[in-house]
Amino acid sequence: MLRRKYALSCRSAAPLVGWGAGLYRGDSGRSGIFSMDIGQLECSQRPHPGKALEHRCSFDGWSCGTAPGSAESLKCHLFDETLFPYIKDNVKEYLRAHWEEEECQRDVGLLRKQAQEDSSLDGAVPIPLESGSGEEELERVIQAVVDNVHWQMSLDRKTTALKQLQGHMWRAAYATGHVKGEIFEDVVPAIRKWREAGMKVYIYSSGSVEAQKLLFGYSTEGDILELFDGHFDTKIGPKVESESYRRIAASIGCATNNILFLTDVPREANAAEEADTHVAVVIRPGNAGLTDDEKSYYSLISSFNELFLPSST
Repeated sequence: MLRRKYALSCRSAAPLVGWGAGLYRGDSGRSGIFSMDIGQLECSQRPHPGKALEHRCSFDGWSCGTAPGSAESLKCHLFDETLFPYIKDNVKEYLRAHWEEEECQRDVGLLRKQAQEDSSLDGAVPIPLESGSGEEELERVIQAVVDNVHWQMSLDRKTTALKQLQGHMWRAAYATGHVKGEIFEDVVPAIRKWREAGMKVYIYSSGSVEAQKLLFGYSTEGDILELFDGHFDTKIGPKVESESYRRIAASIGCATNNILFLTDVPREANAAEEADTHVAVVIRPGNAGLTDDEKSYYSLISSFNELFLPSST
């Protein structure tokens, strides 16, 4: 099954960012897991290193238990087995069908601008301008866009231009029922509990804001967008750069040291810590493994159920 990590939340007075998980399944029947950072939770002090305990680890006001076997998932399987193949297999057909639409032209224009910036890179694929000289030229331009998209994806790039086109393609796939967002069992009940306690929930993902809203809007739990107070993507900055977390904190009116960020990617955890943000690493079956040093350094959790309201600790 394909899975995706989602949000945590925070009290208005002192938010903390983190993420939890949801599940995505494509019609192909192939399965895998992928993650997406999100959310907020309140915590009074930075979690201490070396808290990767068998049963419980605590963040002062918050405590976490490491429940083995809880579902959170593998980023690579979702992309490799479902989402990326969907884009690769359908991008040419999508461009042909939507080429005359303003949105598609904006997407192509952004990809063309990115291609110009990438011109010095090995294997970069330029996207020529269309002069309107006929169908053959149009096909050449469309093929150049397709080749550029494939080239960027082969390098696992996460440019805004690529993510925007992917988001629009996924929107069409969700709307036609080709794609569904299946949410992990622990996610919705936990978020509802936090919101009832006055907490807020934000999403921060390398996937576009539009892609995030599609997943939650077309989920197996129905449209659950109302559970989230805001969305952030790479337009705010890369997840591996500390400045991104400072920008998010400023955007939501919260000090970085009042944010708890949850991720399964050590580089993201390191960047968040550099911004003086609280960090915990989520462990789910199928996720990329951590080194012994990473396991001993970071506080670890494996389910939203392991994050408790301060009053319950």
